[in-house]
Amino acid sequence: MKYLLLKHYRGAPASVNDVPMDQWAPEEVDAHLQYMRDFADRLEETGEFVDGQALSPKGAWVRYDGEGRPPVTDGPFAETKDLIAGWMVIDVESWDRAVQLAGELSAAPGAGGKPIHEWLEVRPFLTESPTVTE
Repeated sequence: MKYLLLKHYRGAPASVNDVPMDQWAPEEVDAHLQYMRDFADRLEETGEFVDGQALSPKGAWVRYDGEGRPPVTDGPFAETKDLIAGWMVIDVESWDRAVQLAGELSAAPGAGGKPIHEWLEVRPFLTESPTVTE
């Protein structure tokens, strides 16, 4: 079963080590990114890693609005570029394993080299289309 692990800039409950990344020292950012790479490498060895990426806070909302140029906006509503910092897709045997791995990922170091203890969103992939009944 595949699960999406979402890392949030904000919108989730506050982390224990709640110092924004843009206030970390360069070596703290490097240590955090190395932890993420090592975590992904370990899951790749067990066959549980599918993919993952950090996301830039830059972006825009786009929609189809008939003929012509689609409208693009930068608000005023909360946007995923402000909320989602990155994601990882894992393929594991059970919900319990997905939760276990999310807990380990939550321990990535942050300011002062201390674990962030951030909240991660764990979402299972839909495995089949929902059934519609009348």
